[in-house]
Amino acid sequence: MSLPKFILGDNTEFPNAIYVVHTEFPRFIINLENDEVEWFEDFDAEDQKELEAETENAIAEATAFYDSEVDKYDE
Repeated sequence: MSLPKFILGDNTEFPNAIYVVHTEFPRFIINLENDEVEWFEDFDAEDQKELEAETENAIAEATAFYDSEVDKYDE
């Protein structure tokens, strides 16, 4: 199965939360309400440097994806 890089999600138990799931390495879900990130990867010391370099970019991409999706609903 081919997945998109980002998936938008919500949950009625958390009505203010908006989630973006990043499906590529490093896989994570971010709650845009509070910028909390949950990782789906286990990282070792070697991964830490790559993670630090990629995290900021991936979170910025996730936020841009959300903004783009919301703009499409507003049209």
